[in-house]
Amino acid sequence: MTQHTADPAPNSALATVAQRRDWWRDAVIYQVYPRSFADSNGDGMGDLEGVRSRLPYLRDLGVDAVWLSPFYASPQADAGYDVADYRAVDPMFGNLLDADALIRDAHELGLRIIVDLVPNHSSDQHEWFKRAVAEGPGSPLRDRYHFRPGKGKNGELPPNDWESIFGGPAWTRVTEPDGTPGEWYLHLFAPEQPDFNWEHPAVGDEFRSILRFWLDMGVDGFRIDVAHGLVKAEGLPDLGSHDQLKLLGNDVMPFFDQDGVHAIYRQWRTILDEYAGERIFVAEAWTPTVERTANYVRPDELHQAFNFQYLATEWDAEALRACIDRTLDAMRPVGAPATWVLSNHDVTRHATRFANPPGLGTQIRLAGDRELGLRRARAATLLMLALPGSAYIYQGEELGLPDVVDLPDEVRQDPAYFRGAGQDGFRDGCRVPIPWTREGSSYGFGDGGSWLPQPAEWADLSVEAQTGVPGSTLELYRTALAARRAHADLGAGDSVEWLRAPEGVLAFRRGDFVCVANTTGESVTTPAYGRVLLSSGEVTEADAETKVPADTTVWFTTA
Repeated sequence: MTQHTADPAPNSALATVAQRRDWWRDAVIYQVYPRSFADSNGDGMGDLEGVRSRLPYLRDLGVDAVWLSPFYASPQADAGYDVADYRAVDPMFGNLLDADALIRDAHELGLRIIVDLVPNHSSDQHEWFKRAVAEGPGSPLRDRYHFRPGKGKNGELPPNDWESIFGGPAWTRVTEPDGTPGEWYLHLFAPEQPDFNWEHPAVGDEFRSILRFWLDMGVDGFRIDVAHGLVKAEGLPDLGSHDQLKLLGNDVMPFFDQDGVHAIYRQWRTILDEYAGERIFVAEAWTPTVERTANYVRPDELHQAFNFQYLATEWDAEALRACIDRTLDAMRPVGAPATWVLSNHDVTRHATRFANPPGLGTQIRLAGDRELGLRRARAATLLMLALPGSAYIYQGEELGLPDVVDLPDEVRQDPAYFRGAGQDGFRDGCRVPIPWTREGSSYGFGDGGSWLPQPAEWADLSVEAQTGVPGSTLELYRTALAARRAHADLGAGDSVEWLRAPEGVLAFRRGDFVCVANTTGESVTTPAYGRVLLSSGEVTEADAETKVPADTTVWFTTA
């Protein structure tokens, strides 16, 4: 059974980190979206030095590792997920010396650093792509992407019917060096993000080199963006359907979740295993089923994969239990830990999702009942942290932050908003810079305002306002993470023992620990399973029974 603590080797914080065997199986990993975390130079944009200055806060919060969204050199057409140089830091975030200092400081504090890797596509300002366009048809560099002649009499139609995730065709036609309309290139996301052709050996060679560059810098792992998208079906066949986004997550698409991706990850795993310290891979893999997700975490491939099925599950006991069971059953045969996540930089924060009626999806622009949303979010967090496996926390959720749903259209920057009629592109709402203090031009984010406007009510949600306040969401997280470290039955393992419970209530045992989650809108009475260790709301105990309020989770211990 994995333990959370280990005796440090003398004078070696990195050794302290390295001694935590299988640390990733029950790790709590905190996602930092660098541009919205902390700004060190007052330009309104978060940066690596800002993250570095706040590392003690993350250590004290009680997380095991920090995952950084992209900070590579980029034109920022998609918030850094359009990479121009994978071995350089974008000047808005700092430089390589800042990255090195951040990694070193994190290790000194006993924290691990996981960085984003974006292998499905590059920026259109990547040197390979710029040369491919400039050299014209027949350039060998065009083979490193998906360039194709168009259909129609004059090549005026896209090569196939694939649609971009951001809306519109997944193809853009280039203007050739002689000024004529020419070939088309594939981009499953924005036109500024051309997809690599992973059938070309130079692409694989380049990314193996990139892995080694950052591993040599000392990073502890990689979160792989669009891990399911690298390999496309042979011949790039038509899908034969419009409104293809509605099919995502339901079918294996010719451009997603192709079996060929697994050979790539087996090669990558051999590289990672050469390095000491139990470095890890985490897959962002949107698949039709959790069983297909399990294919990515077989023993010779990746270590973890995000559980998007769980993130998309409504606050409903029956649905949650079904998802939990299916996840654990799928991961057990491949020996991988389950992962649990409620929010990230691409979806509406769960404090807002749970404030709204079910069925609206994971990207919404409705505030809903904020009091209800926060109560459910707190309860959902304690449920998540009680499950076996690894848990992910998105920056600011420990403050109970809601989405900012009323951003003026003129400040929005999500590239999906600018495609079509702007009917999508709600991700800015979860990316608003987080508040650290009650006062200041950006509530402690920095001295020069923030790149997205923050609501005035965030002053009372700031780190300063919640620190040391009994019952605050921040103190709930700190207490929960400390308890998770102290109680070996939390996090570790691969199963739960379900207990009988009233309708709408989840109850399960894990060794000396019992979790009860009431997902209903009414109080329920359950047995007193032991001493109350922690609860997301006020509970009442009497006569060997516990009264659990609506939308509340309780942790009991018999130890």
